[in-house]
Amino acid sequence: MKKKLDLSAMPGHLARRVQQIAVALFAQELAELNLTPVQYSSLQTVCEAPGIDQKTLATTIGYDTSTIGGVIDRLEARGLVVRNLSPADKRVRLVTPTAQGQALLDAATPRMLRCRERLLEPLSKTDRKEFIRLMKALVDANAELSNIPSSESA
Repeated sequence: MKKKLDLSAMPGHLARRVQQIAVALFAQELAELNLTPVQYSSLQTVCEAPGIDQKTLATTIGYDTSTIGGVIDRLEARGLVVRNLSPADKRVRLVTPTAQGQALLDAATPRMLRCRERLLEPLSKTDRKEFIRLMKALVDANAELSNIPSSESA
């Protein structure tokens, strides 16, 4: 007889469940702003690095470089960002936030902080720091499996 695997002890299963919870909290807190988690990450990154190119944006947020264009399309259609051709390379498109994009990010950030607090609320302050540290260690150690470089190589 085969031994049954306990899903509740499987890190991949638990990571997916934590992601479900994080997305649900995001939806609750930011629903009226009409932003997805990837759009939020993109907008935050563009606001922090105005003029970032699309490939670097995708890599920075750990998103697929072939589909980041659609995310930017939706942000641009809402007037949150603008794209311009790079003067150095006409194949490269640079993304810059608009005033409306910065205002939306300013409105979204406190809600994102509430999401973080709500997600981590069941943990002690010490456990919260350790949880984040362990997640970063896993992401960094497995960076070659994702679209984002480890913080050590960045």
